[in-house]
Amino acid sequence: MQRGGCLGGCLVKLLAIVVLCGVGVYAVVGIMAPWAFHIGGRWTPFLTWRGTGQLRTKSGVDYPLYVYFYPSSSFSRLRLDGLRPTGGLKGVGWLCTSRGVTQRLDLSGTIYGGWRSTEGSVMSFRLLEPKYFDIGQGQGFFDLYGKWHGAELVMDGRGRIGEPFRSGLRIEQQSVTLDWGTYSDFKAACANATNFPPHR
Repeated sequence: MQRGGCLGGCLVKLLAIVVLCGVGVYAVVGIMAPWAFHIGGRWTPFLTWRGTGQLRTKSGVDYPLYVYFYPSSSFSRLRLDGLRPTGGLKGVGWLCTSRGVTQRLDLSGTIYGGWRSTEGSVMSFRLLEPKYFDIGQGQGFFDLYGKWHGAELVMDGRGRIGEPFRSGLRIEQQSVTLDWGTYSDFKAACANATNFPPHR
């Protein structure tokens, strides 16, 4: 009987700790990054945003792109477009590099000018090829900069040159309009993509 009572009491205490931790996280985000509750004109109670779009490049090829991000304490300290940085971003991206083939990317970035919501704010992303083992290999990446227009995040590379991926793919003069969407939406777009250049 005593053992059963302890088990029930321990579960209640554990649940109370989890709830308190959740409340603590919400309180910190509410003070440091209240925009995370209203991203892209949506109520985002899980403090995340996910979106899809077609990444247009210099060659005219459209690569389906998916991004998922959330607030981070790490961000640039420099101003952009006259706006001061107000928070950091972390997450992942997925780029469809050929029909049915995807490349995972690490996402990091900064939000500028956003406080209570992202409306009118500027965001910068770096989408970086992961390095699981460091054996001196390079890491491909490209950058995106853009502004929220209601539910859409309209971005481009601002002429900045990234690095080619280990596969040889280079993303140049990129632009994309990201709308709220799921990873499943992205996978479907990748499976149906048709305008990739032929394999060499």
